[in-house]
Amino acid sequence: MAPVRNYSNWNQRPSDQQEQVEPYQKFFFICEGANTEVFYFKRLIDLRKQLGIHPLIDLCLLEKTEEDKNLSNPKRLLSFAEEQKQNPSISFDKERDSMIVVIDADIFERKPEEYPEIINTAKTYNDILAVTNPAFELFLLLHYNNSYETDIHPNEGKILENRKEDGRRFIDRLFSQKSGMNSKTNPRIGDLAMNVDVAIEQEQKLNQDIDHCHGKLTCNIGKIISDIRSIKAPSQ
Repeated sequence: MAPVRNYSNWNQRPSDQQEQVEPYQKFFFICEGANTEVFYFKRLIDLRKQLGIHPLIDLCLLEKTEEDKNLSNPKRLLSFAEEQKQNPSISFDKERDSMIVVIDADIFERKPEEYPEIINTAKTYNDILAVTNPAFELFLLLHYNNSYETDIHPNEGKILENRKEDGRRFIDRLFSQKSGMNSKTNPRIGDLAMNVDVAIEQEQKLNQDIDHCHGKLTCNIGKIISDIRSIKAPSQ
């Protein structure tokens, strides 16, 4: 098993004299992409306190390394997440902690019969499945005010079709036009996390039911973040 890099800002202290406190509950993000999602979730983790996430809730990003770095097949990604639960370096508690597996659903638009297996596997593993259809850039677009009305809804058909032109999918090009950034290479993508409240609100205009996302612009990442933020105090 290749090692993973566990990114977290948990218990950063101004002084070594302060007492170490262990988190009550941890949420581990494992992402399909090796760049775009990593840029975003690292910044989101850095903003944990500003987002009002309970002090005893930790957010972690498990970065794939070595031969696993470009692992993206959703089925294999779920297996990878399951393997990491046995990794002593992350101290995963099956009774309290959760794996959040972030995937794109575009590959299932042509093979929708394979998607239920992914849903069922995630449920069997007791994992949280974070889905965007067609791709993560849809979630990123939601961080811009009124982007649903001005960019997403008018292009709904083209976004779902998501044709590749000049080596780039439609959703990639649409996002670049909006942001002036290449989502695959620009770390400033992470700064969009500061507008996550906008994304959470606009996401409600899309389909958030990941069990039925075929042929629908779908995203539930904002809902997952909102659900984590709503945890006011861990039950003892």
